[in-house]
Amino acid sequence: MSRIGNLPIQLPKGVNVEIKGAAVNVSGPKGKLAQSFHPEMAVELDGGVLFVKRPSDSRQHKALHGLTRSLLNNMVLGVSEGFSKTLEIEGVGYRAAMEGKALVLTVGYSHPVRFDPPQDVVFAVEDRSKTVIISGIDKQVVGEIAAQIRKARPPEPYKGKGIRYRGEYVRRKAGKAGKV
Repeated sequence: MSRIGNLPIQLPKGVNVEIKGAAVNVSGPKGKLAQSFHPEMAVELDGGVLFVKRPSDSRQHKALHGLTRSLLNNMVLGVSEGFSKTLEIEGVGYRAAMEGKALVLTVGYSHPVRFDPPQDVVFAVEDRSKTVIISGIDKQVVGEIAAQIRKARPPEPYKGKGIRYRGEYVRRKAGKAGKV
């Protein structure tokens, strides 16, 4: 079994944690996050270090232990450093542009596809309109928005056109009659 839940979480400078029963509020230089956890998981703050304790060694408690610790660690990292995902756009005529705070994609449809950022999420377009960077303090929200943008035009296996994560491998297929 994983022992992730036993690892302590060091709090960086400028990060404050407030524990109210099963709810935890984390604030830092980048913003504030709040989350409530399973009531059987005990979160303790001891001199700048966070610990998560479980009541027993049952299978469910072990799973909740690791989950709680990972979510808390992501909250601490989010308010101190932040998270970002990078998407790359491949294809002739495919591009991204900023319209105020909104992201506008031209990806082969008869209309542009527009994405408005949720609160605490920022879009940036770089590398001559071929790279989109999504950044924010909540890892789950950043990943979800990146997945929605990728879903607008996922990479296709024949020519490789579409939106992909940076470093994502797209398996290529041969075309008709095995042409290379």
